[in-house]
Amino acid sequence: MTTALTGTAAVRAAGTPRLTRWVLRLHRPALYAWAALVIALAALLLGLRGPLADAAAEGWRQYEACTGTARCAYDQEAILRYKDYRTYATLTLNALPLLVAGWAGAALVGRELESGTALLAWTQGTSPARWLAVRLAVPAVAVAAGTALLCRLHHLAWSAGRGRIDTAEDWYDRLTFYANGPTAVVLALAGLALGALAGLLLRRTLPALLVALVAVAALRGLLELALPHLWPAVTSVSTPDKGYAGSGLGVDQGVVTRSGARVPLPDCTGEAPCRAAYADVTGYWHTYHPYSHYRPLQFVSCALLLAVTGLLVLGSFALLRRATGTARTARRTAA
Repeated sequence: MTTALTGTAAVRAAGTPRLTRWVLRLHRPALYAWAALVIALAALLLGLRGPLADAAAEGWRQYEACTGTARCAYDQEAILRYKDYRTYATLTLNALPLLVAGWAGAALVGRELESGTALLAWTQGTSPARWLAVRLAVPAVAVAAGTALLCRLHHLAWSAGRGRIDTAEDWYDRLTFYANGPTAVVLALAGLALGALAGLLLRRTLPALLVALVAVAALRGLLELALPHLWPAVTSVSTPDKGYAGSGLGVDQGVVTRSGARVPLPDCTGEAPCRAAYADVTGYWHTYHPYSHYRPLQFVSCALLLAVTGLLVLGSFALLRRATGTARTARRTAA
């Protein structure tokens, strides 16, 4: 009995590397495309960190040296080129979770279930759970490694332009925030899990693709709504002549009355109504997240997304176990 169990375990252990190689061979075009995308984007980000940033910074230095009384020349092309390439890189990084989710729903799971390839693997000794585990683990390694590298390079490129280039985005810009830190990595992994779950639910390529894209977009939208409330914010109070104090990721703002109460901005139109509404105002208050909250916001966002990703993976295994268990029961009943 012990010998039989040991032999079975050995067969299963030997089958896992073969299954991994099969997944790599089956999805080789996607792997090559991913590697090409990572290499191209990494090269662009290195350029944005080095020569492109230096040229744009020099162009801004020349522009700011202009007195306005005489004609002066500055490298406008370098400034615009840096801005365009930075925008392309940031948008591409933000789109990676959508690409991963669409591929996972359509090609990784949905197409194999629709074509019967998965069923063939299950009848040849591969358990459904191991089939799904390998299909999640192999791309997860590639997605995590590639996205982590790109996010690090994006942060370095952003840091190279900060304080030197006037058009550089602030840290709390929503596209820059997600491209700069580990949140993008975990969001891409969540996209992988969402795509797999959509493929298991729908078992068809195109519907799984569409549902995965919508689900990732919805998850990203919910995270953006929750982001300002994931860490305790700070509040600055200022006098009316100075306006709102403090800059960062805004949470709320309003006015301070003579009684010391903090109320929202008065809703008024026209000079006379607004003059009356602001007659009792003695200052402004502004609740926001300063730059020192950047890392805490990133880490809390990652923790939430990891929890969601874990639940999605568990849900995928539970759904697969239920579906394959029902199918086995039906076959035994028919027999």
